[in-house]
Amino acid sequence: MKVGIIVSGGREHAICQALSKSKKVDELYCFPGNAGTALIAKNIALNVEDFNELKKFLLSNKINLIIIGPEKYLVDGIVDFLEEQNIKVFGPNKIASQLEGSKIFTKNICEKYNIPTAKFGIFENISEANKFIEKNNYPLVIKADGLAAGKGVYICNNKAEATLGIKEIFEGKFGKAKNILIEEFLEGEEMSYFIITDGKTIKNFETAQDHKRVLEGDLGKNTGGMGAYSPSRLINNELEKKILKKIIEPTIKGLKEIGTNYKGFLYAGLMIVKNEPFLIEYNVRMGDPECQTILPKLNSDLLDIILACCDEKLHETEIKWLNKKSLCVVLCSKGYPEQYKKNVLIKDIAKIKLDSDEYCYHAGTAKNEGKIYAIGGRVLNFVCLSEDFSKARTKIFDLIKLLNWDGGFFRKDIGYKVIDK
Repeated sequence: MKVGIIVSGGREHAICQALSKSKKVDELYCFPGNAGTALIAKNIALNVEDFNELKKFLLSNKINLIIIGPEKYLVDGIVDFLEEQNIKVFGPNKIASQLEGSKIFTKNICEKYNIPTAKFGIFENISEANKFIEKNNYPLVIKADGLAAGKGVYICNNKAEATLGIKEIFEGKFGKAKNILIEEFLEGEEMSYFIITDGKTIKNFETAQDHKRVLEGDLGKNTGGMGAYSPSRLINNELEKKILKKIIEPTIKGLKEIGTNYKGFLYAGLMIVKNEPFLIEYNVRMGDPECQTILPKLNSDLLDIILACCDEKLHETEIKWLNKKSLCVVLCSKGYPEQYKKNVLIKDIAKIKLDSDEYCYHAGTAKNEGKIYAIGGRVLNFVCLSEDFSKARTKIFDLIKLLNWDGGFFRKDIGYKVIDK
């Protein structure tokens, strides 16, 4: 069959790579794709934001399934649009996607269904928010309500930091802001928990821990993700039961009660406090770079799982995993997450030779006249499977050293909590 993927980065290259292993896939199309997907799929340069343009291409090329990677299109209602055209599409609809599209939407569901989360306040302007922070202890967490590419969160240790965060959000750093969310700071350790659901059946899709901060030691500014490892060191049977019973199941129930089903991947960003889970946020797709870390461990046909989800037959599908550890290191352009140069040549990328347990997923890359250039902040994702996290990280360092690219940087401490303990 013919399968299309809306692509924005390394996450979708990883999905594309996993799908390419399926014997049922005849052709893969990526919209618009990158230098990595070009090796295994047909990159199609069209304006994905024009849903009609996408629809015409899918119908004229008889594409059987389209998978939506980035959250923006999900929040904008691309699933609803394509379903109305009788095009099979994988991902949650517009209402369900508000779990990520509006943090306030999610907080209201948490409040109604007693889902454990940080105490919070919602504020409509700078003046109200500033009055609130005068009366509270620190640290505080300040969040933009809408999509912010993983960057609209401020962990504030004092009033000055909080005031700056409020000002930047309301002044539009992450897009137009009608509201702002201010939360208590939870002391614990973060974990990413993934499920896939067809609206009826919920199945675990592994765990991970990502590193959001740009500097080693989890310091510096928030990014879209500097690396990750899987599984999380925190997961255990008792904790997983709590996550499902207290957080995931009430959320799916809450969506049903407002008249919608959730279909697709759901990513719960959690804070674990003394083996108790608290919801930090939801993402309505696989995480990035968690997806790149998790998918190499999958020992089942990804296409079968996705089709079962689309057809509400997930209960008939067994999801198998390799019993290995996985670690991902993200190679970024110098200057990221602030200003960085674009169209920087990666001249030695052909020297990278990968073993069966090694992967190199492209994110912000483009191919021009046979050469590969860095065009984004996060450029390449190096992943290794191993029996041991430390060995996986060492192998990745060897690959990056072989690349010898002076236009980039990476964190050398990814997975330090499971390696340097």
